[in-house]
Amino acid sequence: MEKNQIHTDKAGKTVGPYSQAIEYNGIVYVSGVTAIDPQTGFPTGTVEEQTEKILTTIEEVLEAAGSSMEKVLKATIFLNDVNDFAKVNAVYAKHFREPYPARICVQVAKIPLGALVEIDAIAHK
Repeated sequence: MEKNQIHTDKAGKTVGPYSQAIEYNGIVYVSGVTAIDPQTGFPTGTVEEQTEKILTTIEEVLEAAGSSMEKVLKATIFLNDVNDFAKVNAVYAKHFREPYPARICVQVAKIPLGALVEIDAIAHK
């Protein structure tokens, strides 16, 4: 099996030496996504706005890979402040239906470029 790089211009550029996603053997591994404003190069908006932008971006990457949000198996959410847990959950719940993906949600010391939230995902095709 060969790993396939997934890229869509809808998702914007990565900020480092990594792919938007890699597909291998029917599984799509989406890199961590933050809500970077293409105009400024930095994340903007409230934690809810950033979460919405991130999940929309993940949806676009999955679509480019031939997958979808319904096929997400697992997600990881990194929060700048765990007190934002309920706010992020409210937005997250609008993008997923039961059975919900397995998930991890943790507070971290710092997210690159000052983001309030970062999310990655693993899905099948």
